[in-house]
Amino acid sequence: MNIQVLPEHKLSSVAPLKQCNVEKREVELILVKDQNGVQYTSSSIIPTPRHPAGPPGCIEDDRETWGKKIDFLLSVIGFAVDLANVWRFPYLCYKNGGGAFLIPYILFLVIAGMPLFYMELALGQYNRQGAATVWRMCPIFKGVGYSVIIIALYVGFYYNVIIAWSLYYLFSSMTNELPWLKCDNVWNSQNCTYPKALNGSVIGNGTSYAKYKITPAAEYYERGVLHLHQSTGINDLGLPRWELTLCLLVVVFILYFSLWKGVKSSGKVVYITATMPYVVLFVLLIRGITLPGSMDGIRAYLHIDFKRLNNLEVWIDAATQIFYSLGAGFGVLIAFASYNKFDNNCYRDALLTSTVNCITSFVSGFAIFSVLGYMAHKHGVKIEDVATEGAGLVFIIYPEAISTLPGSTFWAIVFFIMLLTLGIDSAMGGMEAVITGLSDDFKFLKRNRKVFTFATAFGTFLIALFCVTNGGIYVLTLLDKYAAGTSILFAVLIEAIGVSWFYGVDRFSEDIERMMGFKPGLYWRLCWKFVSPAFLLFVVIASAVTSSGLKYDDYVFPNWANVVGWGVAMSSMMFVPCYAIYKFCSVQGTFKQRIAYCITPEHEHHLVAEGNIRQFTLKHWLAI
Repeated sequence: MNIQVLPEHKLSSVAPLKQCNVEKREVELILVKDQNGVQYTSSSIIPTPRHPAGPPGCIEDDRETWGKKIDFLLSVIGFAVDLANVWRFPYLCYKNGGGAFLIPYILFLVIAGMPLFYMELALGQYNRQGAATVWRMCPIFKGVGYSVIIIALYVGFYYNVIIAWSLYYLFSSMTNELPWLKCDNVWNSQNCTYPKALNGSVIGNGTSYAKYKITPAAEYYERGVLHLHQSTGINDLGLPRWELTLCLLVVVFILYFSLWKGVKSSGKVVYITATMPYVVLFVLLIRGITLPGSMDGIRAYLHIDFKRLNNLEVWIDAATQIFYSLGAGFGVLIAFASYNKFDNNCYRDALLTSTVNCITSFVSGFAIFSVLGYMAHKHGVKIEDVATEGAGLVFIIYPEAISTLPGSTFWAIVFFIMLLTLGIDSAMGGMEAVITGLSDDFKFLKRNRKVFTFATAFGTFLIALFCVTNGGIYVLTLLDKYAAGTSILFAVLIEAIGVSWFYGVDRFSEDIERMMGFKPGLYWRLCWKFVSPAFLLFVVIASAVTSSGLKYDDYVFPNWANVVGWGVAMSSMMFVPCYAIYKFCSVQGTFKQRIAYCITPEHEHHLVAEGNIRQFTLKHWLAI
């Protein structure tokens, strides 16, 4: 019997191997000689063991992919375009010099926002892993992955509550007369005052109209929905409100049934949740510009004041807004991209989706300020008196304006459908980052995805109950400030350093070339290595320096609440140093070898044993 083993290159000459899809095998040919001299050949395949980590960019055979390319694009756009595009950007633009604010905003978009967006999409697509296991390329940074997963989970605790508010308002709008139109409701106080009584002469004392909490719309939000008047502070929360609890439960069920089957199900949900806001925004814009005073609002929105650019606060606002608006660092982009086909053009996707996100923010300002102009005209006040941001804009000022229009019920329903869909797909993205990140790391969770998805959704529901109590707004304010503030900026800074410096921009560029057939240009490589880390360092420092104690309107939080807040922030950030220490102590070898194992991709650990350590050469650190 004659045994022949064909070399690897002969195999590839017959059937070229696909990128990382096919396991290398050796073929055993067995020649059997018959009595009449005729030779018969039989063959068998000898599987060869693969390295546990696999080659870089290796594709899992059983990993699902998006049904269509549009599913991925809509999911990314739906996640990035959220409530902040409507309730924060327009006000920031107005406050910080109008059109002049677009200069630092676009600058930071081009030099930092887009490069970070592109980097995360490429990371996820090439490695085919979630936010934690993607760090097989540089194991010591795996704590960054756990950090962003925890942050995404924290955000779900309170973000789902804001969606529940939108759902509550939507149900409340389905009446002939909107409940925030009059003062004779059970939740109104004796001080409730109709807007007509708060004219320009009353407001001229330095308090803007938006700050008055005694209008029917303001009292409906704080007394009718939140029941804030029944709480004295964060130390007096009370029990969860059953109406908001039911709305929160509906939101959690929507999230569960959107995600339980993976991207095959969520990719179809975004056809509604990602496109509906654009339809509604267009309708609201057309209606807004037909209102009296709307042009005054739009002119105020677009006025150009270049002197504002001399103020450092304007640049800090632009930097933080572009960062949070694009959503880099929450592990969502990595998770979504990990379900792409290996050769997908994520470069084009990054440019398209980030541009759409920023254009949406700008256009939404016209829909918002046309209505604010109408409000100012109606009450005889300046635009600055009605201009505000956050929940006060979408749950008080805008609903009040809608209530004065003909067909107000219709416009209210349309507006809150927009808020609901804006929030749902962003919440879906955050939860998918948690599910993908942990299930890729712990395979038993992947095998039981439906159960794990339910546990995650139900867990966020239980914690969120603290935010639907009488004093729930105080808990929400605390989480909003600390859960994803300095902590997410810190995590993304370490992520950028890990990819660009420790793994190497040159190697990362080669990975992208292996996927798409072309290497990123010098501009992108310089941004990844120098500009983006510097930008993130600037934002981290600015965030820490400008940080102040917690406040909600006139209520000042006690000191212990700030301590708890920093505890929440540190609980996610501590994963970075703690895992690095754990990784260093868990590997064997000399001090130098341990460092090498920690910063060398797992599939190259055999090179460490040979003493061939790329990161210990000057060439690695200077490469671009």
